[in-house]
This record gives sequence, structure tokens and C-alpha cells, in this order.
Amino acid sequence: MALQKALLLEQKHGSFALSTRPVPNPGPGELLVRIKAAGLNPVDWKIRDIGFLLSDNDYPSVLGTDNAGDVVELGEGVDAKQWEKGTRVFFQGQYGRSDVNGFQQYALISADLAAKIPAQLSYSQAASIPVAFVCGAYGMMVEPPIGAGLNPNWDQNVKYSGEHALVLGGSTSVGQYAIQILRKVLGFSSVITYASAKQTEYLKSLGATHVIDRHQVAFTNLPSAVLEQTSQSRLKMVFDAFGGGEEVGFSLLAEGGQVCTVNPSIQERKEDGKRLFGVLGIVHAPTHRVAGVKMIKNLERLVEEGVILPNRIHDLPIGLGNIVEGLAMVKGEKAAGAKVIAHPEE
Repeated sequence: MALQKALLLEQKHGSFALSTRPVPNPGPGELLVRIKAAGLNPVDWKIRDIGFLLSDNDYPSVLGTDNAGDVVELGEGVDAKQWEKGTRVFFQGQYGRSDVNGFQQYALISADLAAKIPAQLSYSQAASIPVAFVCGAYGMMVEPPIGAGLNPNWDQNVKYSGEHALVLGGSTSVGQYAIQILRKVLGFSSVITYASAKQTEYLKSLGATHVIDRHQVAFTNLPSAVLEQTSQSRLKMVFDAFGGGEEVGFSLLAEGGQVCTVNPSIQERKEDGKRLFGVLGIVHAPTHRVAGVKMIKNLERLVEEGVILPNRIHDLPIGLGNIVEGLAMVKGEKAAGAKVIAHPEE
């Protein structure tokens, strides 16, 4: 049995430790991928510190759900012409399933949930995309009750010209993709974001039309600042990328408008023709998978065409041992709006 190096979360509230585990064998319809880059997310340190998302039977567990690498083996039934060995791919892992996660040297992914990396992107750039993009896309594109249903068929002719949207936390990884989806995929006429003014030039390059400085405008004063930018027109869509802005977002909605939040504890609310809901963007979930396959296919196209751009990145030195330091950087918000990327190779 071939072994690989892996970073394991040994137990609930435990520590990360370098270890070995078997290289998994691809089942029917699966790809085995050698991991070249793995993105770090706040949820990774939260799982360690808070102990949520994983059951007691999941430990020891491999984390890491933003992944990119090379196809090295095909499972039964996989089209060898479409998925040649050596094909560069990126994909979302799933917590609780160690074999599909990236804090190790090899991982599995269903071929229909993998996207090919275009030539213009590095492994690191590709690994910055899956989790945050999927969260934004489920929240806005997919039909209710999962999402807002703004374009569940990914019809390129569907545009929201004349409509206004707000992204709370535009500098976050999820916020950056939400801006791009709203402006460049859905065609909203204005996409306002609440973020640091230091990020104005960058966020406008992604599609934001207005940046309201969170250091200058208090959250309680945000509604009036937003309405100034829209000439008092209310909003079709609010995407809360940091969680906690649900009520402010709801107060800004036009009739038929929706607020999507990444706050996992939020309960769906409908009132006066408006809707507030939380999003859980996991392509592997049985209730989400059909939408996920369609989404990944369109993500591959959008990245290839240069419509969707990756996050800015901060590369860690090669080696699994550097992930713990990287997670401390993510927890301390010391990456300056960049996605922290690890490289599991030794």
C-alpha cells in the first residue's frame, strides 16, 4: 500500500500533526490528483478551535477544501480523452471526507466536479477559487431554497441591467467573487461594496462600481450611504460575505429583493416580498450536487475566458509543515486581503 505525507487534525480541539496515510484509490468516475496547491480558509482554524463540522468518527481528519494539482490516475468509467494523466485541475474538497481534501499529497475528486486549469493560471491562483466562488454562486445563481435563483441555468443572456446590488465585506475571498458574479456574470448596473478604502482600486478592477469605506462610514450609517449611491433606489440583491450584516441588508431591499449571508446560523425569513437566507456552498452535498455539476462546468468556462479572476495570493514555502503557520496568519487577518496558499509537496 502506497503511503503519502499528510497534515492531520488528530482529535476534536486537538493539534495538527505531520503523519502518513494511504494514497486513496480512485473509484468509478473519480480522479486521483497530486496536490500542487491548497488554499487555507478561516473555517480550517475554526474547525480546530471550535470543533464543529466534523463528527467524532471523522478524526483524525485531513482538512483543506481549496485544491489544485495534476491528474495522475483515472477511476473506472472516466473518459481518458477528456481527462488525460497530467491534466491540471482545481476542485472543492469536503470536510469529513479526508480522501478529497488537500492538506496531503494526493486526493480524490469526482471527474464531473473537477475543472481544468487554463494555461494563464498557476496552481496557486486556481486553488484560490473553488470554495469562495462556489459560496457566492450557490448564494446568487442557484434556485431557492438553496440560493436566490438569479440565473440557475447560467444563461449568458440573463442580465440585471438597471438593478443595484451590495456586497458586505468585498475584500474577503467570498466577497471578491460575489462582486465578479454580480457585475460580470449577472450584469448588475451598480455593485456597491462595503470594504476598506485601501482596496478601492483592486475591488473596482473586479467590477465594484462604488466602494464605501468601512473605516469612515459606521455600519449603522451604511444604509444612507448606500442609498446616496443609488439615488435612493433600493436593492435587488445584498450579499453578506462576512456574516452579521443581515438586518442592515434587509432594510435596503426593494420589493422582491433578497439578502444572502454566509452566516450559517441564519434562519430563512420572508417578509413584505423580501427574503433573507443563509448559503452553504458545497458541491458534494446530495441536495446541491446537480447544481454543483452545472456550476463547475460554467466556472471552467468563465475562468478560461478571463471573466472570473482569482484572488491575489500569498504563497507559503513548500511543505505541509508550513500550513499551521499559515492558519495563524489567516486567523490573525495578516494576509492583507490575499489568499494564503500551501504547497503539500516535500
